Order: sequence, then C-alpha cells, then structure tokens
Amino acid sequence: MLQPRKTKHRKTFKGRMKGVSQRGHTLAFGSFGIKTMDEHFITARQIEAARIAANRFMKREGQMWIRIFPDKPITKKPAEVRMGKGKGAVEYYVSAVKPGRILFELDGVPLEVAKEALRLAAQKLPVRTRFIVRRDYVEDTL
Repeated sequence: MLQPRKTKHRKTFKGRMKGVSQRGHTLAFGSFGIKTMDEHFITARQIEAARIAANRFMKREGQMWIRIFPDKPITKKPAEVRMGKGKGAVEYYVSAVKPGRILFELDGVPLEVAKEALRLAAQKLPVRTRFIVRRDYVEDTL
C-alpha cells in the first residue's frame, strides 16, 4: 500500500478542507480520468482497491496513473483508553482531496473499456466522481 517513506512530522493536525482543488484538476497524462465532486479523506487501502479493480477489468493493457498520494497520517487511540495522555499512534495514511481533483487517469484503451474500468474504480471510493475525456481525444475507427 502507498505511504510516505519519510515524513518531516510523524503526526499532523486534522486541518480543514475548504474550497475547490487548486491543482491537479486537469488531465496531465492520459486521455480519460475520474474527477472527484466531493471533499473527503481517501485512504491508502481505498486507492489500492480502486487501482486493482480498474487494472483487472483492463486486463493489464493500457496505462494507469494514480494522481493522489496518501501522505497525511491519521492517528487513533486504542479501544477503552481514557481521555488525555497524548495523541494516539498512527493507524493509516490518507489523501485529502477537494472537489475537482483528478484521481486516476487512463490511456491506451478504447473509450468503453476506460469508462467501465474507471466506473469500477469509482465504486471503491468514498466520493462522487465524474468521468472525463481529454478535450482533443478522437476515437480510432479500425
């Protein structure tokens, strides 16, 4: 699963997710993608589950880019522990996404295959998504 190799600080504040995505909101690598419509924390497990679902459907043809990385540590205290005594241990990592952020991109597959693969990937994620196509995309008629 994805997680940072090294971080400046082991534990971070919760923070707030206001507004829309300022970067990562246009297709950069592939011809197809899914864009989020909500703000949410997406865990490393959810990203991995979505990646596997899409790759299985594509039968490992074409190429896929993951445009988010879980770099925010989420801590949790053990069950039945009293209040106080500091912040809990790091449990997992998340990526904080805002509306408009591109999550996954695909290329090298037909439009129908890309649409279904990204639909299956989107089912694994806790956000509403929208399928997008590159502006200058033209389908090959063989």
